[in-house]
Amino acid sequence: MRVLLDTHSFLWLVTDDPKLSERAKSIFLDADNELLCSAVIGFEIAVKYSLGKLDLAEPPREFMENRLRNNALKPLAVTLAHTYRLAHLPFHHRDPFDRLLVAQALEEDLPLLSADEILSAYGIRRIW
Repeated sequence: MRVLLDTHSFLWLVTDDPKLSERAKSIFLDADNELLCSAVIGFEIAVKYSLGKLDLAEPPREFMENRLRNNALKPLAVTLAHTYRLAHLPFHHRDPFDRLLVAQALEEDLPLLSADEILSAYGIRRIW
């Protein structure tokens, strides 16, 4: 199964945070799953790091590249089709990072691994 990660699920995975659900852990540990890390995650991490809202062991580039490689995560680029999908999303959620992840999940027909229950209002397949 191909699964798109939300930013918090990515961070909780790579930092072994106890907030990660058992279901999420099982998704990560199943070698048959393809875990996708959107460029949106890199964007959100870089913004929060630069604002002093996120502490990382390394600068964002090294942090992301090392965690992608060490956890066998596949990058997912943001395309124009993903951005166009935003124009048709209701404002159940105001966070621009989450909205773009939802647009990607819808456009690519991917489940989103996220603890954020409000995202289900978009009709995506949310796993947690």
